[in-house]
Amino acid sequence: MKIGVAGAGAVGSLFGALLANAHHEVTFLARGKHLTRLQERGIKVVTEQYPILNLNNEQTIFTNDIHALASVDILLFCVKSTDTKKLADSLKGVIKDETMIVTMQNGVDNEEILARSLTNNKIFSCATYVQASITEPGCVKESGSHQLLIGALQKEDSNQARKMVDLFQRAGISAKFTEEILNHKWKKLLWNITFNPLSAITKATIGEILESVELSALAKNVAAEAVSVAARQGYPFDKEKVIQSIFKKAAYAKDHQTSMLQDRLNGKAMEYESMCGYVLKLAHETKIEVPTIMSLYSILKFWDEKEKRKDYGYVEIL
Repeated sequence: MKIGVAGAGAVGSLFGALLANAHHEVTFLARGKHLTRLQERGIKVVTEQYPILNLNNEQTIFTNDIHALASVDILLFCVKSTDTKKLADSLKGVIKDETMIVTMQNGVDNEEILARSLTNNKIFSCATYVQASITEPGCVKESGSHQLLIGALQKEDSNQARKMVDLFQRAGISAKFTEEILNHKWKKLLWNITFNPLSAITKATIGEILESVELSALAKNVAAEAVSVAARQGYPFDKEKVIQSIFKKAAYAKDHQTSMLQDRLNGKAMEYESMCGYVLKLAHETKIEVPTIMSLYSILKFWDEKEKRKDYGYVEIL
């Protein structure tokens, strides 16, 4: 099977490497120092479940040329949500119509963006539960275990989703099929929006948020507001039970730096639009007040726009 990884960051590198280790032909779309090291030495994967993997063979391709994805059968879409539309538009006319696209991204809006841009391709969604990081260019580390929940957006594509799950499982990846994929994606979004924005603003780990009376209270307010928005979208979660579940899961990741915090520390674009902005849009459309989410979004948007002004060489007069 020919598999493409659009966005060979931590998540894409990890699962692409595991699939390559199972003798699939995998093409990694990467950039920067990470790409340079991949092309020089291949990819190194460090996990607690498997021996250290060092992959560099003729069936593993590392590139920044999207045309190298032209013949892939499955495309794992792993770029940050800030790049979804740009990359999807670039892939028009490049990938074949039969290519199955699997979004492994955060948020619940990428599926819609992909479907609008790549109208001839079948879109599948994956709720990705993993703690992975690029420890140095060319090396990805997984902490703990992972779980993938994969489903089809259209019911008639469910059999293909099941076959995809089987392919992942045979590669040693913990994956399951679900008929309620967007329900699971919403649950993951609720966890992410509870901790990601707050951690990026405060530079706090999950554990530090939980141990702080003030930050923990803010996080619960965010969760409660987001659950109310989800209910208006047809996902009527039990608010008390969901919030308890969110904080219970967080207790197992106390040392974890959220993806948004990692992006801020590394000077990368943060996914606040896909997490906070999208929920704010839905809240506005359904006339729900979400003051805590609005406050966090405003701070993150200010920082983002300030960094963009620096990038374009604007001079601030104080």
